[in-house]
Amino acid sequence: MDLQVLSVICNTDVKTKLVLATVIRTWGSTPRKAGAQMLIFPDGRTEGTIGGGCGEAEVKRKAMDLFDSSEPVRLTLDLTAELAGEEGMVCGGRMEVFIEPV
Repeated sequence: MDLQVLSVICNTDVKTKLVLATVIRTWGSTPRKAGAQMLIFPDGRTEGTIGGGCGEAEVKRKAMDLFDSSEPVRLTLDLTAELAGEEGMVCGGRMEVFIEPV
């Protein structure tokens, strides 16, 4: 586990709901590789990063749904050249992210 993320979990009130996003697989060029983690708080704050940009924003949106549902999800982000170019990104790969309540 990412030490920054672990520290935040350990120092957060146990009553506070958190959602953890972890990059579990990548293909091609991606901003972060497998193992990168980000915590999402109910108020939208985050700690850590899985790469920034619209991919991270999509993960954050999906994570917000998990505060109402306790079901973890897997999300594949398409950062391929065509989509990335339209969004102004320079990555060109794909990332699979596991999103779970903690």
